[in-house]
Amino acid sequence: MAEMTLNELTALLRECAGEEEGVNLEGDVLDTPFVELGYDSLAVLQTTGRIERDYGVQISDDAAAEAHTPRLLLDFINESLSATVAG
Repeated sequence: MAEMTLNELTALLRECAGEEEGVNLEGDVLDTPFVELGYDSLAVLQTTGRIERDYGVQISDDAAAEAHTPRLLLDFINESLSATVAG
């Protein structure tokens, strides 16, 4: 996998932490804070742990904690995926 998409990320968020009632993850949520989407830092850490296991990449806890939006998290994930492919 060269790059993770928003659809793939939101699918993993749903699998790992569920989905808040009334939240539409199908819309343009790239820059919506995870808190507004109903995900706390533990949900994001659970999701990044799953991504690390499934895709063989490393995402530091600090990077995951700094990623307050799906866009920021995707940036960290895709940077890690690129480094893994290049390495």
